[in-house]
Amino acid sequence: MNAVKTLNVAEGEAGMRLDRWFKAHFPALKHGELEKLLRTGQIRVDGGRVRANARLIAGAAIRIPPLRAKEERLKPAARREDADFLRGVTIFEDADIIALNKPFGLAVQGGEKTSRHVDGMLDALVKDGERPRLVHRLDRVTGGLLILARTRRAAAALAEAFRGRDVEKTYWALVAGAPRPRAGVIDVKLAKRAGARDRELVVPDPGPDAKNAVTDYQVIEETGLRAAFLALRPRTGRTHQLRAHCAAIDAPIVGDAKYGGEKSRVGGVAAKLHLFCRSMTFPHPATGAATMLKAPLTGHMLETWRFFDFDRDAEVEWPDTDE
Repeated sequence: MNAVKTLNVAEGEAGMRLDRWFKAHFPALKHGELEKLLRTGQIRVDGGRVRANARLIAGAAIRIPPLRAKEERLKPAARREDADFLRGVTIFEDADIIALNKPFGLAVQGGEKTSRHVDGMLDALVKDGERPRLVHRLDRVTGGLLILARTRRAAAALAEAFRGRDVEKTYWALVAGAPRPRAGVIDVKLAKRAGARDRELVVPDPGPDAKNAVTDYQVIEETGLRAAFLALRPRTGRTHQLRAHCAAIDAPIVGDAKYGGEKSRVGGVAAKLHLFCRSMTFPHPATGAATMLKAPLTGHMLETWRFFDFDRDAEVEWPDTDE
């Protein structure tokens, strides 16, 4: 942009914060730069000065100053590369939802020493002025199903579903050993503690500062006493819950040296974390209808399932629970 222009707030954007409106329409504009433009009055709403947290009304006129010198735009080639990558891992899409099969090793959000991540690529999928939004997370070392909201309204509905425990998730894992019984509930409170080299750990702890954590599990297949294909359903959403719970029943997830130590190693398979978000059932943000999506195994877990000849299409049925 090299001239002042005016944009009007759409009906679907009513109630949106001004800073989030700019994030949707001008995703490369940094928040600090936005604040400076607001302080100096270069950005105005209906002719008046406003703050970044101002709520917008439908039809409001937003003055947009020249941003070419301020905005660090992605190069078209970079946008195309990100769009092609995301489309390559997309397993479902409609007007409200995008479902990705997130590769192992790819971060969902940025952080220290993290330059490539899903959130940073979403500018490439802006459509009708709406940038897709994250509504939940997967660890970098975990692969599988990642749900994105296509619109702001869909994001609000999905965020409410995740907060309200209206989403049922099933993870697949390879664990060292053979859990007994073959199906059950892991109800072990967890607390965050400092580990070696100041790395935070989540450990079983009955103390008052620990948080309730509940996981259902089923053994789907075994390789003798060496390893087992486990299905896991977290009923709570604690940090590293599945990793800590598997270690708590003496069946650490293969490749999880942080929680399983030497026992997490199984010969013949990659020494990487074997944890994958296989499926989710959730209320569709537009209709409220129960929607179930599945992600096919990829990467090193696909190779491991082939190595052990596990069923890659295994169906998992969970018992009903009122909790």
